[in-house]
Amino acid sequence: MAWTRFGKKKDMPGGLWIKCESCGAMLFRKEFEQKNRVCGTCGYHFTLPARERIALTADPGSFEEMWKDLRAHDVLGFNDRVPYAEKLVATKLKTGEADAIVCGTGKVKGIACALGVMNFQFLGGSMGMVVGEKIALLCELALERRLPVVLFACSGGARMHEGAVSLMQMAKTCGALQRMNQAGVPSISVLTHPTTGGVTASFASVCDLLIAEPGALIGFAGPRVIATTIKKELPKGFQRSEFLLEKGQIDRIVPRAQLRDELARLLAYATGGDAVLAFKPQAVATEAEATAVAVAVDDGKAKKKPKAKKA
Repeated sequence: MAWTRFGKKKDMPGGLWIKCESCGAMLFRKEFEQKNRVCGTCGYHFTLPARERIALTADPGSFEEMWKDLRAHDVLGFNDRVPYAEKLVATKLKTGEADAIVCGTGKVKGIACALGVMNFQFLGGSMGMVVGEKIALLCELALERRLPVVLFACSGGARMHEGAVSLMQMAKTCGALQRMNQAGVPSISVLTHPTTGGVTASFASVCDLLIAEPGALIGFAGPRVIATTIKKELPKGFQRSEFLLEKGQIDRIVPRAQLRDELARLLAYATGGDAVLAFKPQAVATEAEATAVAVAVDDGKAKKKPKAKKA
């Protein structure tokens, strides 16, 4: 503990503040997390962990995870400073996840759907054999049950540790979504920051509807790689969601706070579901709360009722 001429200086606990990656503002971590990891100063959308994304999107208690025991294998014996097999074990211990995607079924404001959410914390959200297999299985389940699919992309691309095996997942996921399209089962892709590489070039871009969060980096090769290769200055905002919307690459941009409501509307349109329920505000008072408010209002009116004039 440090000393000053006024006495002991109290140490500031670590982790209370976080610096915005966009505007540099210092954000109080508790308030930052309450805003679902969105900067209150500039509106920058930070990467959201998969479990937090599911909690924000699905109705409470409705999500049922599937295929959580699938594990990747080091088929190539890949060694990059740390062997791939060891890296998988360490990442599982660090994140608590088996791989870079969480899949299952759930409901969004009462509308049933199949949900797949990528997790950037697991090796940069890279797509390997497990990610591709889970998405294919999710699409097959959706076909069987006639459920719309919602996929949240957040990835650095195909997982280089698995070589050609990871690249094969691009064809696998696109084929699964094509079968859904032919059967008339809708799919929605939500592209979040960042969505790049083989994920952008496959399932993230071939769904029926493409939604992006504001300011998300979306592309194949990174902007620095492209600028270095072509030796030209790139347009302002290149590969950001606003740039892609202008060029017709995506269908719309939806802020995180409005995304659950927007997904419910789109799912209702696509499935003929309960549009009335989907369009209700997210925070709906319970019957008991509504009754209590009504009683309070009636009491207030009775107290303010003017006295009858004497004849």
